[in-house]
Amino acid sequence: MNYRHAFHAGNPADVMKHAALARVLAYLGRKDAPYRVLDTHAGAGLYDLAGSSAQRTLEAEAGIERLLAAELPAPAAELLSPYLEAVRTLRVDGAQLYPGSPALALALSRSQDRFIFCELHPEERARLEKRLGDDPRAKIIQQDAYQALHAHLPPRERRGLVLVDPPFEEAGEFHRMVEGLEAAYRRFATGIFMLWYPIKDLKAVDSFCRQVAHLRLPKTLRVELDFAQVRSLNTLSGSGLIIVNPPFTLAEELRTMFTAIAPLMARDGKGRVRVSWLTGER
Repeated sequence: MNYRHAFHAGNPADVMKHAALARVLAYLGRKDAPYRVLDTHAGAGLYDLAGSSAQRTLEAEAGIERLLAAELPAPAAELLSPYLEAVRTLRVDGAQLYPGSPALALALSRSQDRFIFCELHPEERARLEKRLGDDPRAKIIQQDAYQALHAHLPPRERRGLVLVDPPFEEAGEFHRMVEGLEAAYRRFATGIFMLWYPIKDLKAVDSFCRQVAHLRLPKTLRVELDFAQVRSLNTLSGSGLIIVNPPFTLAEELRTMFTAIAPLMARDGKGRVRVSWLTGER
């Protein structure tokens, strides 16, 4: 695959995904018991927003840069604080770095927690190893994402998070995600699962969500943040998450955060937020 996330780091979809990730990690950290994170599409781990790739697209300008500059209402500001502080910590001595999910997870965790980061792309994996490989809590491996769901679940800790965040370069990704979730849940039914997807083709997204609902997993949350009306299948108009076994307070926390974020990220200054249960709690 030729995907390089450096072109898209810090964009509105990253903000949505990483804000949610930070809330889940905050929940897991409330108990002293260790947890494990399996990140199936880890990428390079850390991105330079002043670098040539990010500067070519300037997608972060509509994402993390707007959020950092905004005056947020108090409830949303408090919920977003761990995520935003992790970003600000990287901005010292003129640096303009942005944490991908591996760097963010490590920044928000404790010494007893453990991480498996999977990345098939050799150049991206080399960058990940250079930037985060010295952390003894992290194991970086070259393995297909869906094979990793079989190989590394259940974790020894018996609690934790599985993040599935594909680049959606290949046809059939939605189908692979559904099959992967079904198999992984059978192995780790107490785990929290987060599956990210782009919103381009509404029919494809709705079909995917119906397939997830048909798995009949006990608690499955669907969260979407739209940045624009869908006009082209080649244009990202929104960002979505399927979250299985979400923490008890997560649905309302995400609603609070994303309602504040949506006008900042949206191309029309409005933005649309949807938080609904596919199965389970209402």
